Amino acid sequence: MLKNVAAVLLNGVHPFELGVVCEVFGIDRSDEGLPVYDFAVVSAEGPDLGTHCGFTVSTPHGLDRLEEADLIAVPAGESYADRDYPPELLAALRRAVERGARVLSVCSGVFVLAAAGLLDGRRCAVHWHHAEQLARRYPRLAVEQDVLYVDEDPVITSAGTAAGIDACLHLVRKEQGPEVANKIARRMVVPPHRDGGQAQYIERPLPKAPCDTVGEVLVWMEEHLDLEVTVEQLAARAHMAPRTFARRFQQETGTTPYRWILRQRVLRAQELLEGTDETVDAIAARTGFGTAAALRHQFVRALGTTPNAYRRAFRGPQAA
Repeated sequence: MLKNVAAVLLNGVHPFELGVVCEVFGIDRSDEGLPVYDFAVVSAEGPDLGTHCGFTVSTPHGLDRLEEADLIAVPAGESYADRDYPPELLAALRRAVERGARVLSVCSGVFVLAAAGLLDGRRCAVHWHHAEQLARRYPRLAVEQDVLYVDEDPVITSAGTAAGIDACLHLVRKEQGPEVANKIARRMVVPPHRDGGQAQYIERPLPKAPCDTVGEVLVWMEEHLDLEVTVEQLAARAHMAPRTFARRFQQETGTTPYRWILRQRVLRAQELLEGTDETVDAIAARTGFGTAAALRHQFVRALGTTPNAYRRAFRGPQAA
């Protein structure tokens, strides 16, 4: 049962990510018939901790408080991706999992769980900005780059900032049912569940790697995304045989012509959805998808959300 919750902090903790855990588990909502958690904020580095915003957080609770927790949450913090962690904290986290408790990270808090060895052989989520660094530093885990959270019970990891809300509400829903999770979400004025994943928020500028032999063709492709083209036609533009062109294209871009142009079409559609009032049909035509249905299909595959939902997220509900 989920009754006793502790948020454990290190110096440089991010207040928002700490606030997410406090908001879900640290508020008495018994007047609405909701469960009350025995909640505590725990310090792993002394009673007074600095935040990355310049103020301090004080708590009387040390690591011994973790021994009774059903859930230990690790919010994000400044430079958590690069620092070392107190051995006593890592040992306490391992003991918690061994006795059947859960651990949950928000954003870069995942680095603490990884350092404790709790993610070895498991999938995990992290803010897209930290994904490559996490995978490089801890090669025994599997980073899911596009998701909002991953539940590898008893270890739950979430991506950046607001994805911590998604993960916490998911755990409440799992343990205490959708009615409880929905009521907490309603009080927080957030959706009980968000569709899609991180992909829609990741900045992916066009690669600028040198392309000695296909560079001019890439420029032409980018300027003519609305046209249907074949490898044979592209090869003719590059004055190469189709097989030679396909091989050079793969060597210089790291992908195939089809995948390259598909990705650029999605990127252009994102720009148009964010910056114009054009209809989805018009955007589909301008980006070479032809129909709104085809655009929607590829958009969902690439970003995990629909064009209309993407536009609402970036321009507000009145823009859909």
